[in-house]
Formats: sequence, C-alpha cells, structure tokens
Amino acid sequence: MDQIESLLKALADQNRLKIMAALSKKKLCVCELAALLKITQPSVSKHLKKLRESHLIDSEQDGFWTNYYIPEKTIKNNKLVKVMLEQVLHEKDTVKFLKGMKCLKRESICNTKVT
Repeated sequence: MDQIESLLKALADQNRLKIMAALSKKKLCVCELAALLKITQPSVSKHLKKLRESHLIDSEQDGFWTNYYIPEKTIKNNKLVKVMLEQVLHEKDTVKFLKGMKCLKRESICNTKVT
C-alpha cells in the first residue's frame, strides 16, 4: 500500500506529469527539462528526486550530462504508469508541450562548454 501511495503522490503534480510525458519520448537532462517546463533547474531537480524516490525514473551519466529516463520495465510492469502515460500523452496541452522538445539543443541551453 505504501508503494501505491508514494506513486500516486509522485504523479500528483502537473510538472511531474509533464516530466514523465517528456521522458517517455526521450532521455533528457535537467537543463533541457528546465527549458521545456520554463522553471528553474533546482525546481526540476526536486521533481526528479521525487520521481526517482518513487522508482518511476532513473538516470545515467553521459559525459558532462546526467540523462533522466523512464526505464522500460517501469512502463511494462506498472499498469498505473502505462495508463497514466497513455492518457496524458493524448491531452491537447501535453501534445503542445511536447512540441517544444523539437527546439531543445542541449549544447546551447546548458551552462557548460563541451570540449
């Protein structure tokens, strides 16, 4: 019961739902999510922490960047997540929000120069 409560609490936030929708499409770093959501990086980090604590997302290092993603097993094995994503991804606001992903260029929005 605690796991379900944790999961529902993690998903009970519009920004976290948007993060889940975006990560269902591709791996993203904090900078990209902040630009997409139009919120600060510390705010995105707090949302990511909540999602990680609920075992909804994971991360991997890619050079300078930490990429966040939804593990395939989460979508396959968690019916609630699968149904939530199917619903959220078909909402007009989400479709419009996700179009912003096409413009994301990590190298231009992150505050670091890659050499």
